[in-house]
Amino acid sequence: MIKILFVCHGNICRSVSAQYILQDMVNRENRADRFAIDSAAATREEIGNPIYPPMAAEFRKRGAPIGTHRARQLTRADYDRWDLIIGMDDENLSDMMQILGGDPEGKIHLLPEYTEHPEHRIEDPWWTGRYGVVFDEIAEGCGGLLESLQKTGTCGKT
Repeated sequence: MIKILFVCHGNICRSVSAQYILQDMVNRENRADRFAIDSAAATREEIGNPIYPPMAAEFRKRGAPIGTHRARQLTRADYDRWDLIIGMDDENLSDMMQILGGDPEGKIHLLPEYTEHPEHRIEDPWWTGRYGVVFDEIAEGCGGLLESLQKTGTCGKT
């Protein structure tokens, strides 16, 4: 089983969206038993809050499933619990490195690394209001992540 943790600033827009989008992808491919997927925040300000209402509205608009996740903060112990810890932007990356105490095993990545534009960063829609754009970018990254895992043989296809 591969364990993937997504991280963003508050765990109410991007990381929780990546969690739900990737979970939906693996569910549709009947591979849910091969994955553990969750998300966390780099900060404490949104702890306990659900997905941000405008982001949830984007999921509903697209007919995409969402769950009941509540924001939680990333902890140092998460480094040992997860195989991949994936952030959305450089600020997340910096926060993740600080909280986790570095990345000796090469587990920490940014979601755009799994796209054709690895230098791109996924903006925070809480500030920009571009929930549809962010949804699409996250879906592209999650698709690329699954493809990468298939190529490396980390997860098999049924």
